[in-house]
Amino acid sequence: MTARPVLRPCGDTAISVDFGDLMDPSLTERVIALEAELRALEFPGVVETVPSYRALTVHVDPLAVHHDGLARIILDLAAQTADPKGSVTEPRIWHVPVVFGGESGVDLAHVAERANLSQSACIEAFVTADYTVAMVGFLPGFSYLAGLPAKLATPRRAEPRARIPASSVSIGGAQAALGSIEGPSGWHLIGKSPVRPYMSGRDPVFLFSPGDRLRFEPISATEADSLARAAEAGAPVAWTA
Repeated sequence: MTARPVLRPCGDTAISVDFGDLMDPSLTERVIALEAELRALEFPGVVETVPSYRALTVHVDPLAVHHDGLARIILDLAAQTADPKGSVTEPRIWHVPVVFGGESGVDLAHVAERANLSQSACIEAFVTADYTVAMVGFLPGFSYLAGLPAKLATPRRAEPRARIPASSVSIGGAQAALGSIEGPSGWHLIGKSPVRPYMSGRDPVFLFSPGDRLRFEPISATEADSLARAAEAGAPVAWTA
């Protein structure tokens, strides 16, 4: 039997709906399914929903929401979406171009050596996997990705970098990520994409959403330069299947 989530109040303006305490794909699926149903309900007073790997934070207007009533609705929806495969629409599948290694992925050699692979074999192992956007956060549009092959898992750097390039593809522990804007990171950089997951003034501002699937496509630096110019003009550059 699927366990009921635990509801934890976050002051009077939010509720955390906790499905567990592990990074488990089945929990992430339940979080995404619940968020989709709650958003479709358009419950008055629900301001925003923020999914993570294993919990959904529901932000509310405390003057417009009766917490007990909303709690009952959340638990009912969670029960209805206990089998998320039967309740969620098919995810978008994005193909994301990436330049791997060299100046675009300065830690690729380290990740490959640790996995006892050549750099080309390491890239092949990375791009043959399908990734799910488990959550978006830390920086605007920063996409945390589930689905990294276990053999490529690499502990975070002992000394984080103060700045890494925008749109870096990286590995941190058992997770992969597609970065957004320039910022600090202790993750290992294996590539860089011309795609901009976040771009102010573009429609949409955020390209990827939790539940989306990402497939990485190796490209050359020359191709990346051309795509980067298109991205600068607002083109998504990534394409959906």
